Amino acid sequence: MPIHSLRHTYDVLLLEAGNDMKYVQERLGHGSMRITADIYAHISKKINESSMEKFEAHMRSILE
Repeated sequence: MPIHSLRHTYDVLLLEAGNDMKYVQERLGHGSMRITADIYAHISKKINESSMEKFEAHMRSILE
């Protein structure tokens, strides 16, 4: 696996762990969060599932 691919993987793992985008930006050494978000951040299955769970919990709280 090329080293560049490991940076993408590292980014996604940091996000899956619940880290803030600003933290991830600084860990990767980018000058802006936009670079981190637009190029390195990917929506993994785990991130998608976690986001949907949060949304469903939010909707339940509204409808109760």
